[in-house]
Amino acid sequence: MTIIYFLSALLAAYLIGSLSFAILVSRAMGLSDPRSYGSRNPGATNVLRTGNKGAAVLTLLGDGLKGWLAVFLAQRYGAHFGLGDGLAAWVGLAVFLGHLYPLYHGFKGGKGVATAAGVLFAFDFWLGLATLTTWLLIALFFRYSSLAAIVSAVFACFFNLLLFGFDERAAQAIVVTLISILLLYRHRGNIANLLQGKETRLGQKH
Repeated sequence: MTIIYFLSALLAAYLIGSLSFAILVSRAMGLSDPRSYGSRNPGATNVLRTGNKGAAVLTLLGDGLKGWLAVFLAQRYGAHFGLGDGLAAWVGLAVFLGHLYPLYHGFKGGKGVATAAGVLFAFDFWLGLATLTTWLLIALFFRYSSLAAIVSAVFACFFNLLLFGFDERAAQAIVVTLISILLLYRHRGNIANLLQGKETRLGQKH
């Protein structure tokens, strides 16, 4: 039964991650589908291009909260089903993958920055705070959301190893690394634009 519980937890996390708040918030507020303008990425940064800061904030909070919630539930109830500490780590990866490849939206999701942040905060507050601070500093000085995400993804792995090493939370170290690699992969177009000087700055409308 343990394997069934484990797979069920991963499936539930994936389904939670599949909720795209960029799309849901935009529909509720009568805005254009975020997949139809700007970067065509259903995320908070693209929603901000509409000029509606409230919608962008709600998208950011929703996508971040779902990542945190999935891991929190695994941490809170996993032991009741005989599941070990590693469950929370793999649930974090599952909810992140749900955001990237959402079942409800044709498996075409966002880049996962907010959801990854929620997952990291659920893993450990200081891990999440260090990574978020890195994002804020890069975004503040350079005004590129994508650059901030790329640098933060790299530093997240460093922060995790600094705080926990590898042996203490091996599954978490693996998952943080996988999430970072996926974030870099999802930003490959942004990396090319940054190198060519074509990347859109934060707050720039479409």
